[in-house]
Amino acid sequence: MGTVVLEEKWPVLGRHEQAAGWLQVWSNLGRAPRTIDAYARGLAEYLVMCERENVDPLTANRAHIAVYVRELTSRPSCRGANVVSIDSGSGLANATIQQRLVPVRLFYDFLMKDGQRDSNPVGRGRYTPGRRRSKHERGCRYGCGGRSSPTSWRSACGARPARCQG
Repeated sequence: MGTVVLEEKWPVLGRHEQAAGWLQVWSNLGRAPRTIDAYARGLAEYLVMCERENVDPLTANRAHIAVYVRELTSRPSCRGANVVSIDSGSGLANATIQQRLVPVRLFYDFLMKDGQRDSNPVGRGRYTPGRRRSKHERGCRYGCGGRSSPTSWRSACGARPARCQG
């Protein structure tokens, strides 16, 4: 998928030379057209937010990323207000939020490697609301704090695996 097609679909990409260049690099590397399209969509949504908030994407910081994440978490569901489901509520699903943040993080990685930024304002895995800890992070319900080693069949407290959730 050429950059011209992406710029027609998301005009904001044409207003940001670095963004169009980054997508062209991914395209030149032979990434699948749907991957390029998904990256373009995620980056375009972020750049629209930057324009609306009057933020230069080249100098954006974590606070600006937080504004974007807040926008994603409060965006109305495409399923509509009347649809009730187990995970209903406002905002996009956690997986969708991560999908939107990946191209933004990769774009900033590109700017860092290109010498246009010193750091990446997008953290890795920090922005997912309501993230639950894994069983290993929670530890054993008997208070052992998890398994003593990944290969151990007993937890650190000595409880058998059937009784230990760690």
